[in-house]
Formats: sequence, C-alpha cells, structure tokens
Amino acid sequence: MMGCQTAPAQLFYDFCLNDHVPGDHLLRGIDRHLDLEGVRVQLKPFYSGTGRPSIDPELMMRMLIIGYSMGIRSERRLCEEVHLNLAYR
Repeated sequence: MMGCQTAPAQLFYDFCLNDHVPGDHLLRGIDRHLDLEGVRVQLKPFYSGTGRPSIDPELMMRMLIIGYSMGIRSERRLCEEVHLNLAYR
C-alpha cells in the first residue's frame, strides 16, 4: 500500500519553517527545479492494495536527493539528518 505524507497539525506553536531556512540555501534551488507531482500516479501500479502503507515515494525521492547533494552515504545517517536539520524538511 502506497503511503502519503501529510502535513502535521500545528497544535501549540506558531512556527513557519520557511522563515528559518535561508532563501539562497542549496535545497531551495533544487526544489524550484524539481517536479515530483506525477510520481505517485506513475508508481501506483507497483504498490499492493493490502498491507502497511509504505513511505511516501515523493518523500523517499526527496530524501535520496538530499543524501546525494549533501554527501550523506548512509541511509540511517540520512534519516537522522532529516530528523534534525530544519532545512531538509
């Protein structure tokens, strides 16, 4: 089953991620030229309708691009970095 990333709800804080990442950051430039809109539609036939939802394919591709761009070779380290670094989100 294909997973889909949804934005977390803001409960008790007023925090905008865009305000904390510089406008000239490398990943902003990549994001401007990256179009992953059709990824889910193209990959949908390869996912089963049963079982646990997978990681969102668009999110996985973005994480891999971050890994390649930032020289992060380990998937475990990449997950840690994405969890900690605001710019990667």
